[in-house]
Amino acid sequence: MASRGASRKSGSGGGRGGKRQGGQGGQNGPKGEANGNVAPVAPAHSPRPGGGRGGHSAKGQGGRRVPEQFAVPERLNKALAAIGVASRREIEEMIIAGRISVNEAPAAIGQKVTPADRIRVNGKLVQLRFETKVPRVLMYHKPEGEIVSRDDPEGRATVFEQLPKLRHGRWVAVGRLDFNTSGLLLFTDDGALANRLMHPRYEMEREYAVRILGTLTDEQIALLKNGIELGDGEARFTSVVDRGGEGSNHWYHVVLSEGRNREVRRMFEALELTVSRLMRVRYGPVLLPSRLKRGQVEDVEEALVCQLAGIEAPKSQPGKGRRSRR
Repeated sequence: MASRGASRKSGSGGGRGGKRQGGQGGQNGPKGEANGNVAPVAPAHSPRPGGGRGGHSAKGQGGRRVPEQFAVPERLNKALAAIGVASRREIEEMIIAGRISVNEAPAAIGQKVTPADRIRVNGKLVQLRFETKVPRVLMYHKPEGEIVSRDDPEGRATVFEQLPKLRHGRWVAVGRLDFNTSGLLLFTDDGALANRLMHPRYEMEREYAVRILGTLTDEQIALLKNGIELGDGEARFTSVVDRGGEGSNHWYHVVLSEGRNREVRRMFEALELTVSRLMRVRYGPVLLPSRLKRGQVEDVEEALVCQLAGIEAPKSQPGKGRRSRR
């Protein structure tokens, strides 16, 4: 599938970005980006399948539980016919006869139902199967100098200006990146999925490449991992890895499981260290691909979206792949 640029079609897949990641070549710079968009190891606290909002779920086409918000509403007669109750015409006659109820009230012809509804046929509760609606998720390589907001009183460029248009609904940002922070930013057309990916309960890992002036001592690394008190509570990294460099060009990769305002920068500032460059390279199992240049956007593969949403991937359809756009 082809990458999408903000104003022009990107180069062929697998090509390097127009600017080097981190602003340098060789062995230094933010490492960890991949040619694909799946992390080699899933985070330890990934969202649990079936953890839909309100606890409601229904069986998908393969029999697996589907979170309510990802199930497509279905016409009652079609849904009942699909599980073998009777033909659609016969079901309509049963509805007219008052033999079918929805949430303890008589059903109506043409009525649509969801996993949250309780369906009874002749007084007996039945379990329906629903088609899974797979949300759309975008990866955007945010450059420095853009804000994660739809409107800015100062007239600065916003990340939403670079996204493809939706026929229905709007894009929801999964978390934020500061004005001077670059890297991976996810968007989805499903608000429930955005909340799921940001909710502290799922402890979704965020990995950043950080360039600082100088190097960290063993004591400072221990402090960053054990916890540093900030103005809004204690913060800690679950991992701190030295990626090399000298002087003002020393890189570290750090991982944390929350997304408070300027958290990474504030943790280094608490140790009187200056962060000269900050770039997010991973969000949960999604890696920033090296082929995705700054300002470009690309759809996340459907299988990975299903992993993020905790739903079963639908059967593949011929010709269905990554969408491309200028």
